[in-house]
Amino acid sequence: MQRCLKKDPKQRLQAIGDARIEIAELLSGASEQVAAKADLPLPPRWQRAFPWAVTIAALSALAGILILWPPWRTASPLALTRLSAEIGADASIPVVNTSASLALSADGSLLAFTAQKSGTAQLYIRRLGELQSTPVDGTTGAREPFFSPDGAWVAFFADGKLKKVPVAGGAVINLCDAGSDRGGAWTEDHAIVFQPAANGPLFRVPDSGGKPVPLITLTEGEYTERWPQVMPGGKAVLYTAHSAGTFFEDANVVVRPLPNGSPKIVQRGGYFGRYLASGHLIYIHANTLFAEPFDIRRMEPIGSPVPVLENVAANPNSVTPGAAAFAASQTGTAVYLPNQEAFTARSIEWLDRAGKVTPLRAIPLLWSALRFAPDGRQIAVNIVDGRQQDVWLYEWSRDTLTRLTSDGSHVPVWSPDGRRITFRSKAGGDPAFNLYWRLADGSGAVQRLTESKNAQFPSSWHPSGKFLAFFEINPQTGYDLMILPMEADEALSWKPGKSTAFLNTAATETSPMFSPDGRWIAYLSNESGRAEVYVRPFPGPGGKWQISTQGATNPVWSRTHHELLFSTPDGSLMVVSYTVDADSFRADKARPWSDKRVQPGGFDLHPDGERLGLAVAPNAPPDARQNKVVFLFNFFDELRRLAPVPAR
Repeated sequence: MQRCLKKDPKQRLQAIGDARIEIAELLSGASEQVAAKADLPLPPRWQRAFPWAVTIAALSALAGILILWPPWRTASPLALTRLSAEIGADASIPVVNTSASLALSADGSLLAFTAQKSGTAQLYIRRLGELQSTPVDGTTGAREPFFSPDGAWVAFFADGKLKKVPVAGGAVINLCDAGSDRGGAWTEDHAIVFQPAANGPLFRVPDSGGKPVPLITLTEGEYTERWPQVMPGGKAVLYTAHSAGTFFEDANVVVRPLPNGSPKIVQRGGYFGRYLASGHLIYIHANTLFAEPFDIRRMEPIGSPVPVLENVAANPNSVTPGAAAFAASQTGTAVYLPNQEAFTARSIEWLDRAGKVTPLRAIPLLWSALRFAPDGRQIAVNIVDGRQQDVWLYEWSRDTLTRLTSDGSHVPVWSPDGRRITFRSKAGGDPAFNLYWRLADGSGAVQRLTESKNAQFPSSWHPSGKFLAFFEINPQTGYDLMILPMEADEALSWKPGKSTAFLNTAATETSPMFSPDGRWIAYLSNESGRAEVYVRPFPGPGGKWQISTQGATNPVWSRTHHELLFSTPDGSLMVVSYTVDADSFRADKARPWSDKRVQPGGFDLHPDGERLGLAVAPNAPPDARQNKVVFLFNFFDELRRLAPVPAR
């Protein structure tokens, strides 16, 4: 074998055949010498050469393998495979109020999802090797499922609680309170990071249950951190941060080292960010999934984002903003729910007590927060024009639409005399939305009413015009009910006083609405674990009365009847009759206003008390279901093709 290393080219072995001959000769001579010394008979030559011939053949085969398939050669990427598949359950995945309704286990073998049957949501689990999904007992009302790292458990939110249930079957376990949840993630060190409310920082709780504690603190200008993902190794958390702007299209994807690192914005103008094992950061913008290479050591992007997947069901501006129906495993399988028509512009409809629907404005708009003027002749409404929403006025009898603001102001509230409209705005250049108003005819300057570092939302004027009820986001106590007093000078010009807290508990309190006589305030609170309507006397003191029992949004008083209306989370319209006995408020049992459902965005009752302005949810035929999702196989290969990860 020394000849293989000789420098003289004439003495080097030129091929594997030369090596085979030389080895055979050397071994033959060695065998003859050993036999001679031992005085033993010499075996036949072929017997002596056979073992070495086998060895040489094996080496030859190995050499051929190394030439044809070297281990250092990169495997060819596999083509992306898309598969539209039924969920395997006699149920439908909700397409209105899209949330994070899909989850994949880390190994990609299990799909968990929430779906509705007869209007009731439930958790389902499907093993991808099986055709049918299994409904999970005890999970009524389930939302936003996510797996434990080992795939043995599924956590979810329901009934104002964070819960978990074993995949193999067993009892549901309550972990802690979570009244207005916005996503969760299970950590490797047996904890869950989650957002229990619509605002505030992320929290952490042991996966065995207990009292949640803040994981991080809000940074200045933020009012919510949601849809978290704990990064590999548990040393950082990725989440969506929002500063009470217009929509989550303008939110930020943020990464923050744990336990007390400084936040770093890794993507502006996106939401529902996720880091994937392919080495990419993904996020949603305009119902499109984008991806960019991401350096997990430096916790920052190392390339430009590219669009990867269009038409993903996502939710930048509705009940659970910032969510998307998309999930990916660590093995390269992904699943998503395609976008539906429910997220397009909508017409405004009349709905009367008999359930009759007629057009109010037939031309579709992307609108929300509809409010009738006190005389009922106009509507103030948020309308999105491009990416910005502003306050517009619609005079429905003349079919005229007039823009009132052009700086991103929104959430209109009429003054009792109908002369002014209050709204939230950043007209003063502050990072947080404060309260302003201007004349409804568009004349005159915009006047500032409040000045605060906290984001604020106008809600209702007292019939006297002397008090404005609003709610704001306090970093310490969350959403609080506030009262702004107004004073008139000798020229009958209104001037704001100093706002005070009407209700500021640990619960989330929103949407304070003055009764027509000004004696009561109806509002929403999640003190029971989910948002319900309550009534308190104004200005107080006094007790409270719970009005709804199955969840509620958007309380509205009737000006002509002793009635209080609200909608439920599934869009049902409910009405409650009431009486007042001295200082006591007595409410009857809630009953349906009609069999029609309202789409997200709210509704208002016309001053005549007989009809509503709203967007009616379409009545789907009995056999219509959203029972299909799209699976993506070899998804990581596709990401690396579209957004190559630089070599390290």
